[in-house]
Amino acid sequence: MPQKAAPASRPTAPKPKRPSKPSEVRIIGGEWKRTRLAVADKPGLRPTPDRVRETLFNWLASLAGAGGGELPGWQCVDAFAGTGALGFEAASRGAANVLLCEQDAALVAQLQAAKTKLSAEAVRIERGNGVTALERAPSGSLDAVFLDPPFDSTALYEPALRAAARALRAGGSVYLEAPRRWSDEELAAFGLVGFRYLKAGAVHAHLLRPAAEGTA
Repeated sequence: MPQKAAPASRPTAPKPKRPSKPSEVRIIGGEWKRTRLAVADKPGLRPTPDRVRETLFNWLASLAGAGGGELPGWQCVDAFAGTGALGFEAASRGAANVLLCEQDAALVAQLQAAKTKLSAEAVRIERGNGVTALERAPSGSLDAVFLDPPFDSTALYEPALRAAARALRAGGSVYLEAPRRWSDEELAAFGLVGFRYLKAGAVHAHLLRPAAEGTA
């Protein structure tokens, strides 16, 4: 008897490619517009995409009441600085004092080099724990806090949000970047409320304000 032909194997679907990490990011606006910052090849280092940063600083400018995305005189902390893209962007747009906190020694050196290149006198760089830096900040002293910890460092989110909310002045804002959306119920535990939200790929970008000020 003739043998049955073996069933044809199904073609294997190609695995989706992980998005490649950019080798540099650019400052979107302000004094150093279009200046590029290097992105080190470090595990967990995932700079905020340009489009998300542009939207974020438009949100902040609307709160500042200034045109062109300016943040005149603002006091800011970038608690998990990485490339420094968020903190340098704030300084480029007129923030008076920006603290960049980073634990990795190589990234701190890269941040120092960028500060020197830009002559960024408003920027201070500190090697250490961003949560600890926020806990040291005087209560009610900050206009903006940027929280973009490594996605896999889930234990950092709650203490960072708690410390940021305490340090925030009336009318201030917290930017939270996370691998999921945080609910109003979760944020209420820290005295915060969602003001703006954007999802871009795996990035969930939140702009938060003190709960007493509402979402209007």
